[in-house]
Amino acid sequence: MKKVEAIIEIRTTPQQIIKAFTDLKMLEDWWHVERALVEKKAGGLYILAWNISEMGFGYVSSGTFKTYVPDKEIVVENLIYLNPERSFLGPMSLTVRATKAKELTSVYLCQDGYQSGRDWDWYYEAVKNAWPSVLQDLKKYLEK
Repeated sequence: MKKVEAIIEIRTTPQQIIKAFTDLKMLEDWWHVERALVEKKAGGLYILAWNISEMGFGYVSSGTFKTYVPDKEIVVENLIYLNPERSFLGPMSLTVRATKAKELTSVYLCQDGYQSGRDWDWYYEAVKNAWPSVLQDLKKYLEK
């Protein structure tokens, strides 16, 4: 199966990286998440929503933590992507690993589990292009 991987170095701590992916206020500030339910523990829920209007939710990603280590790594499994214009896509997994290297933290991100089909191809291309940009936004946010 296809996967999307991205790596970036950010001048911050591993704890701040993991917090940026799990703290609602931080998710709002850098990733523009509008609502979230994040249970910071193995087996906990990880649900993020964007583009909320009176018509409902625009986009939702939902999964459960396989791994939650606040100063090192999160792994979200059974990740499902919901978009009102596409098929439900999943299950996938998302890994974010933060490793300290002097004053920088190396961030490794991997989203995998992509299948085949028109909506899957569209989503893979969108994510392949989005993650490097999203990580640049994270870098700007954490280094400000």
